[in-house]
Amino acid sequence: MTVYAGQGDAHRSLALLWGAPAETRTGRSGPKPGLSVDAIVSAGIAAADAEGMAALSMRAVGERLGRTAMALYTYVPGKAELLDLMHDRALAELPAGPPPTGDWREAVTAWAGDLYDCYLRHPWVLQVSQARPVLGPAELAAMESLLRALRPAGLPPRTLRGAVAALWQFVRGLAAATADARAAAAATGVADEDWWIERSTQLAVLAPDFAERFPLLTALQSTAGGPPEESHREAFHSGLTVLLDGIASSGPPADATAVAG
Repeated sequence: MTVYAGQGDAHRSLALLWGAPAETRTGRSGPKPGLSVDAIVSAGIAAADAEGMAALSMRAVGERLGRTAMALYTYVPGKAELLDLMHDRALAELPAGPPPTGDWREAVTAWAGDLYDCYLRHPWVLQVSQARPVLGPAELAAMESLLRALRPAGLPPRTLRGAVAALWQFVRGLAAATADARAAAAATGVADEDWWIERSTQLAVLAPDFAERFPLLTALQSTAGGPPEESHREAFHSGLTVLLDGIASSGPPADATAVAG
């Protein structure tokens, strides 16, 4: 299931994201105390974390708060705006900036690990398409943090744009693989490891020449160890190292960086 951010009213969505006064958001005085936008967003995240994106509705969020769906519309115009707020709130869990270190690789590694873990805490975020950004403060802060971490690498603008896109999509893709594996186990009642064991046993019988037909794949698979989720985490770290090596080779020579510093 893919959903698109930014489907609500542009002014009202951005006003909510950026904390504009209620009068600015709606053109009238704010609602009476009782609920709050923050409480509604928190309930929406809790609902999506527990039941998935498909179960998210204003009614489901209202039930968590002991209110009707209609009671929520005074604070949040609709589900589209709520989704934008939830997405940005989830990304607000990321650290405000890279760790205080002069090593850009270490800073980017920390940023990538934080984003990976955030996606796994809130896997529904992975179903929000990147085609149109939310443009909320937390989403933009996450991008700013990555740019700040990469700045010492000295990449030219065009290369920097490619590096940012590659890093973000790499983290998102590996997190999605792990989240999908968890969801498959929960939906089918069969653990990932058991699924692979059963099919590997069948392939050994049905395709006894498998290793001869696919020698490179067989050799690669023989190096994998541990449960699938551990393999995903290992692939995350090794793949990130490859990306960082490529970024390092795209920057200025080490001696030029030293002279510039």
